[in-house]
Amino acid sequence: QVQLVESGGGLVQPGGSLRLSCAASRSIFSIYVMGWYRQAPGKQRELVAAITSGDGTNYADSVKGRFTISRDNAKNTVYLQMNSLKPEDTAVYFCNAMRPPGIPTSRPRDYWGQGTQVTVSS
Repeated sequence: QVQLVESGGGLVQPGGSLRLSCAASRSIFSIYVMGWYRQAPGKQRELVAAITSGDGTNYADSVKGRFTISRDNAKNTVYLQMNSLKPEDTAVYFCNAMRPPGIPTSRPRDYWGQGTQVTVSS
């Protein structure tokens, strides 16, 4: 059963913008911390941005001021608006749902989407 469904990747020129979307099941979205990770070829997966159910946000230093994470509770969807894209932003972007503290450990620790490719190139 697919829990996280991503969309919105593609090819964009440097300085351009893209918006990624991740639709989640209600049982996950209402509780878990939603986030975006990315993995470039030959590099480790890294956190890009995360947002809690209370709209608290966290960003990697490399994307602060350029990327914005947000959530639409009515649609159970989290977004990543990416502006001023750079070639070094090229990676596969993964949607993630992380179990927060206080949630029973009988629930899965995390969920991952299938990944969507973002390529920034002229």
